[in-house]
Amino acid sequence: MKDMTHKPGRRAFTLRMMMEGLAFTAAAALVATSAVMAKQSAHAPALAMLDRAEAPAREFVAATRAADVARVAPASAEETLNTITDTLDAEDVEFEIVELVDAEIRFFNGRAVRPAYQLTMIVTAYSPDHRSCGIWADGITASNRSVWTNGMKLVAADTRLLPFGTLLSIPGYDEGRIVPVLDRGGAIKGNRLDVLYPTHEIALKWGVQRLPVIVWEYVDGE
Repeated sequence: MKDMTHKPGRRAFTLRMMMEGLAFTAAAALVATSAVMAKQSAHAPALAMLDRAEAPAREFVAATRAADVARVAPASAEETLNTITDTLDAEDVEFEIVELVDAEIRFFNGRAVRPAYQLTMIVTAYSPDHRSCGIWADGITASNRSVWTNGMKLVAADTRLLPFGTLLSIPGYDEGRIVPVLDRGGAIKGNRLDVLYPTHEIALKWGVQRLPVIVWEYVDGE
């Protein structure tokens, strides 16, 4: 006669192993799902970036939307102007520079800014998709910031002349609000700028414009 005394123990052990296996599988699936969601959220707009029209103090709201810009240390307006002047001497780059004396104080990223000088620039537009960015259409700018930074209101420039973090205002773009330089492109050289729009169709409507662009500097000089 077979000894049956150990069968309940074997069954309990088998059942316990099955339950542990199911728990491990569920945990692995949860981690994988979380990783996918985290990757997707890196390119998704923050809720604070979606509301652009209701705030009474628009420049302060823009500063909130531009929180990531604070991590990009911009050159001072004087340093940028010196860089442009040196480049003008070294290369045949055309710039019309007008230094501004009467300072209009605005606020960007919670700090007071004033106009430093004005440049005449050739301004085009682009979108974050493959039709403008090709294989680099990953939702991340050359400054390693999301295209959603500052509510998707940002500029690509020749960063030899206008470094990342430089603050500009461009007639007709974002209602003339101050926007940061956070991107660059192979065709954006010298006195050319590219303003970002969410779709290729909207970018095409901008066309090519020759515009007076104001470069802003922080009042505290930092």
